[in-house]
Amino acid sequence: MDYFTVALQCIVAISILNVWLVQNKKATQWRGGNATTIIEEFEVYGLPVWMCYLVGTLKVILALGLIAAIWYPVLRQPSALGLAVLLSGSVAMHLKINDPLKKSFPAFLFLLMCLYIAFPFL
Repeated sequence: MDYFTVALQCIVAISILNVWLVQNKKATQWRGGNATTIIEEFEVYGLPVWMCYLVGTLKVILALGLIAAIWYPVLRQPSALGLAVLLSGSVAMHLKINDPLKKSFPAFLFLLMCLYIAFPFL
């Protein structure tokens, strides 16, 4: 078992779950534009509210997949790649609205972590 990869899986999964299940209605320095909630953030990006619920559901499922992948390794790569795609979208949305690069840093960092989790020997 590669403990470094397992640690990254836990860090990414817990962070994603925290953002979408605990901090979703709280203002943070990472929110796009001047948004104070996740729904406001999607509105700032010009996206419909239903997309917020879709992306949130997918991120929570994939984060749980990363945790389950500790015991069921077959879930590791699909969960990490799914999150990488969604995190790429997060970075793109920050760039679309000309946010300072600082705001897209967490999404970019977690994107890199997910790529490492999916392909640990590259």
